[in-house]
Amino acid sequence: MLRRIIGAIIGIAVAVATVMLMEWLSHSIHPLPEGIDVNDSTAMNAYLNSVPLAAMLLVLAGYLMGTFDGTLVACLIGREQPMINALLIGVLMLAGTVTSLLMFKHPTWFSIASVAGIIVSAWLGAKLYMLIEARRQVVE
Repeated sequence: MLRRIIGAIIGIAVAVATVMLMEWLSHSIHPLPEGIDVNDSTAMNAYLNSVPLAAMLLVLAGYLMGTFDGTLVACLIGREQPMINALLIGVLMLAGTVTSLLMFKHPTWFSIASVAGIIVSAWLGAKLYMLIEARRQVVE
């Protein structure tokens, strides 16, 4: 149980760090306009309607990669019941993503791809762990 808790904490930290890295990369390539107030939802909604597709794809990739690698790390550390680890990381990532999606009006395609992609990424992270574990057991 302790391993699962530690795995979940480290897994979510890895997931969040990945998302932050990809958002930083996106903002480095496509910086926010001068003087925009990120706390002004009207200004941010207008900005999100003008963001280049490449910038949105980088952020989406961050959500998906973060969920995947966070799940994989949680499974590698927690070991037992990988689908529980996937569910935990997936739910936490979904909660953060849905909060962001509700705070600002994102394009519909982005919202759908984010939610569906996070679910798939968490499942894939757990499946990869199970494949690694199965191969490890064959070698032993």
